[in-house]
Amino acid sequence: MSGVLPPAEVDAALEGRNLRWRREGDVLVKEVDRGNFAGALAYVNRVGALAEAANHHPDVDIRWSNVVLRLSTHSAGGLTARDLALAAEIDALEPEGD
Repeated sequence: MSGVLPPAEVDAALEGRNLRWRREGDVLVKEVDRGNFAGALAYVNRVGALAEAANHHPDVDIRWSNVVLRLSTHSAGGLTARDLALAAEIDALEPEGD
C-alpha cells in the first residue's frame, strides 16, 4: 500500500470519489474555513484523531479560522493509497457544503 500513485490515477480518484482536495504536485491540499479560531482548533483536533488512528499525519497550517491540510507519504516520495484513504476520512468530518 506504500507505492506512489501516478498523477493521473490520483486525479481520477479525487474526482471519482468526490474528494474535496486538490493535487499540487506530490501533495493533496484541502483548505477549510471553520468560522473562528476555536472552530479551526476543534476541526484540527478531529483531523488529528483520524491521523493518529491511521498513523499517517498531514501537515497542518492554522490561520485564525482557516485551516490548510497537506497530505503526502513522505517515506514513499509521493502520493499513495494511504493519502487518498485519509483524505476521504477527513472529508467525512464535514457536510458537503463546508
